[in-house]
Amino acid sequence: MKDFFKQYIPYYKNYKLQFFYSLIGIILVASSTAGTAYAIQPLLDEIFINKDQEMLYLMPLFVVILYTAKGFGRYIQAYYISFIGQDITRIVRDKLFSHILTLDMDFFQKIHGGELVSRITNDINRIQRAVSNSIAEFLRECLTIIGLIGLVIYHSPELAFYGLVVLPLAIYPLSVLAKKMKKLSFKSQESNSDITTSLNESFNNIEIIKANSTEKIEMTKFSVHNMIFFKYNMKSVKTNELTSPVMEIIGAFAFAAVILVGGSKVISGEITTGTFSSFVAALFMLYTPIKKISSLYNSMQDAIAANERINDMFSKKPTIISGTIEAPKDINEIKFENVELKYEDFTALKNINLNAKKGEIVALVGDSGGGKSSLINLIIRFYDTTKGNLFINNNSIKDFEIKSLRENISIVTQRVYIFNDTIAANIAYGHEIDEIRVIEVLKQAHAYDFVMNMKKGIHTILDEFGTNLSGGQRQRIAIARALYKNPKILILDEATSALDNKSESIISEVIQEVSQDKITFIIAHRLSTIKNANKIAVFKNGEIVSIGTENELLNSCGEYQRLYNSANI
Repeated sequence: MKDFFKQYIPYYKNYKLQFFYSLIGIILVASSTAGTAYAIQPLLDEIFINKDQEMLYLMPLFVVILYTAKGFGRYIQAYYISFIGQDITRIVRDKLFSHILTLDMDFFQKIHGGELVSRITNDINRIQRAVSNSIAEFLRECLTIIGLIGLVIYHSPELAFYGLVVLPLAIYPLSVLAKKMKKLSFKSQESNSDITTSLNESFNNIEIIKANSTEKIEMTKFSVHNMIFFKYNMKSVKTNELTSPVMEIIGAFAFAAVILVGGSKVISGEITTGTFSSFVAALFMLYTPIKKISSLYNSMQDAIAANERINDMFSKKPTIISGTIEAPKDINEIKFENVELKYEDFTALKNINLNAKKGEIVALVGDSGGGKSSLINLIIRFYDTTKGNLFINNNSIKDFEIKSLRENISIVTQRVYIFNDTIAANIAYGHEIDEIRVIEVLKQAHAYDFVMNMKKGIHTILDEFGTNLSGGQRQRIAIARALYKNPKILILDEATSALDNKSESIISEVIQEVSQDKITFIIAHRLSTIKNANKIAVFKNGEIVSIGTENELLNSCGEYQRLYNSANI
């Protein structure tokens, strides 16, 4: 718990005024609670026993003031503390999301998106109460305890000893419950992540689920995760709620001793009935904040477990380190020299030697898993070479600042990424929208006609994943996006796979036109797409087995002949 607050205390310096108002509220609540217990003595002794008429009129006013102060104090404390908690969690959520976005592609391929969503939403929500309300409640209850202990000691130090001596006995069982609560909270949060992951997976793959009528299978999988989550939550409730009976039982012995000793003193006339009643009321009130603090301590374990999961994310660092040199505005050559790439124990690329010059179209062909996409990943620096090096204009790619490098690269993949925004915003993604430029690239991508037939044209809002477009239309939007920033390196990874033959032919001509001042890489299984390539690199098992033009390869490369014959069957 010490480490938890050490981490979040620096945030509090920005909320001095809110803390001041909250502290006023806390003091009002604590002092009003103690004042309520104290009021019992004059109520019994002065009004009921001594028949004091003046006190009869003063006491209701005193009670109204007490409860007004308590209500107002609780309100301002709750508002300002909630403000602090909400704002801190907003800042932490921003920082966590920003940090996650800096991590490598390797990280995102190893962790499920649902897990990340759970960390950013559910886990951070769990710390919100701890960094705000729990602190305020802890301070309020501590001040209330101090006030009530002062009152019981003031009334009778001897009775206070009997009433309070049992409290240290509660420390051990409560600490055991707290440790168990932390373990259960961690498991509950892991289970909650499984639920989010299951939901994400189902909604993202809804087409395949519907097509295969596997709704019941997915429902069963979800129900298992949901039941596990339910069981952990119920165990947490059971553990947390044990705090109350433990305190009640221990408190019962204290009250029994107080009744026995205090009752004797009232009978003997050592203390008045009002004093004893005020003492008992204060003692009864005292156990309530003590129970609340015990419960708060247990609930803090939930926040601590969530914070450990959040810190686990913050501890992950990118391994792809940005260089310091601005990427060149004019890229003349890309060269691979003896490049090897490993994904953990799997060798994706080995002995890669390839160069591509400005104005060239370089095609990458081969069976799936041959290493074509891995080579592209090196150009974008999603991964770094394990051995060898990749040069741009004779500088190592690792020397360039990553953002400026990627500003010079556009990629279109078989899987098209569409955002729930306008067509114009999708095309200009990451850049200022220039409507004239948007229309220009739409025409280049042969998407202008279908876009203009939509009610709002380039201002039409696209659904999530672009479900209000056909596959070919989505592909054209992606190609237009790639062309929008006029990249120096254009990468097309099965970019025409969703197009019909006529559209593919048109796009091939477009590629031919726009590639004059670019280096263009094309990955294609349909070899008709690469008939105009300046050179074709044939991949097999992570190696380039041959490089040449189509005619050269048809005459000299058996692997290319096999691919060519398979494509034309």
